[in-house]
This record gives sequence, C-alpha cells and structure tokens, in this order.
Amino acid sequence: MTKKEKKSFHQSLAEWKRFLYNPTTGEFLGRTAKSWGLILLFYLVFYGFLAGLFTLTMWVMLQTLNDEVPKYRDQISTPGLMVYPKPVSAMEYTFSLSDPNSFKGYINDLKNFLKSYSLEEQKNLTDCPDGELFDQKGPDYVACQFPVSLLDTCDGIEDPDFGYSQGQPCVLVKMNRIIGLKPEGAPKIGCVSKDESAANVSLFPDEGAIDLKYFPYYGKKRHVGYLQPLVAVQVVFSASSTKTDVTVECKIDGSPNLRNQDDRDKFLGRVMFKVSVRA
Repeated sequence: MTKKEKKSFHQSLAEWKRFLYNPTTGEFLGRTAKSWGLILLFYLVFYGFLAGLFTLTMWVMLQTLNDEVPKYRDQISTPGLMVYPKPVSAMEYTFSLSDPNSFKGYINDLKNFLKSYSLEEQKNLTDCPDGELFDQKGPDYVACQFPVSLLDTCDGIEDPDFGYSQGQPCVLVKMNRIIGLKPEGAPKIGCVSKDESAANVSLFPDEGAIDLKYFPYYGKKRHVGYLQPLVAVQVVFSASSTKTDVTVECKIDGSPNLRNQDDRDKFLGRVMFKVSVRA
C-alpha cells in the first residue's frame, strides 16, 4: 500500500485559481455564466414574489383599519384615574416645608401640565353648553374649553406654589381617555381622607363634579385640542393633629355605567396616594 502523494503548494494554488476561474470552460466558481444567470433569475423571481405577497398582505390588512379610530378597542368600559404631579415613588408625595427644593419638582410638574389649560392655549376651543353630552357628527370635531378657574385655589394663579409651601398640597386627578365613552347620570371624582382626624380634603370643582359636555371623546386625530376635565384635591392637615401623613382615595362616582370596584382590577375607576409633610 502506497502513501498518497502530497500536493505541492504550487499545485494547490493552481487548482484554486482554476476553481475561481477556468479559462478553458469559462466557469467561475464552478459554474458557467448561463448557470449563474439562471440561479440569479430564480432567486430574483422567488424573493420578488415573497416581497409582493408581503406587500399585498399588508395592503389588505391596512384597508380594514381606520386611521382615526382603533379597530380593536380596550374592553375596559370604565376609565382609570391618573394623578398630577407625578409621584417620585409608589404614589407618595413626600416633602419638607423647610426645604423648598423638596417640593420644587412637584410645582414645576403641575405648571407644565397646566400649560395646555391656559387661556392662550384654549382661545381656539369652544365654549360648550353645560350639563349635557356633546355629541358631534363630524367630519369636523371641536374641543370644549375647561376653565382652569374651576380648580379654585389649586389653579396655580392665586397660589403659584399650589399649596405646597403652606403644607396644604394640591393634587390633580383626571380620567383616562376612552373613545366613545358616554357617562350616565352626574359623574364625579370623589376623594376622601383615610384618616380625617389627621387631614381633610377639599375638592374643586365642588364635590369633584365632572361636566358631561366633555364626553364623548372621538380620538386623538379627530378630536384635536381635546382637554380632559380635571378635579383638584387639596389636602389640609388638622392643626390639632400630630400626624403629618395621610392616605387619600379617589374614585369615580355618580354614574351608573362607570364602575369603581372590580375584584380583578383594584385600580379600575379609582386611585390612592399618600401625602407626607415634614417640618
């Protein structure tokens, strides 16, 4: 049995050069120009077909969508509640009266949030009739004005510190937007102190009333400039109490078709936050 002869470096290099291009057969990488052309044509047709199929599928799907109203909406019929300013952590507002920097962030957050509610920003909005749903047929939809004066001492005009420098902080509460929502009855956001011996709450507008004229909402693209109605909650600590923290619970009330209690969603139609004031 003889050992196979080992090819020299020059022989291997020559074979690689011939594989890259064979001048005798005209092959490049083992294939003729015709063979390469057929392969490229096949993949061009194949991937072109896939691209066309994908484009057609996307086009058909887009024809079923409305650019202004989502086709599939959230099944939650009752909106959740949000609070401003944004709590630093775990729905808790903690600050010290002797340290203005501790509540400066809350004040700035409220001022930025209320910019869209200023008279200048609302000058092109409509003064809608009170006490009734504002149904609109389109194609043009108008947004109703929300007078920030309804927030009384929490409007940031009379008191630019929103009560924080006096230890009587204001917190704004609003409903999340739901397209087409039509509350029944007299909706309101009611808030209570969990410890009335320590602090009480004042609501603006009175009793946290929400006017029906801000409903229904028709979507971001249709309802340009829409402003959600607000309820201001001012926490007032009792002078006779030594406690400096209290938990406040707010929930939607007064409307039979809006719920504020659900075993599967404890935040449905309600929100809780804690206020802690230090000297």
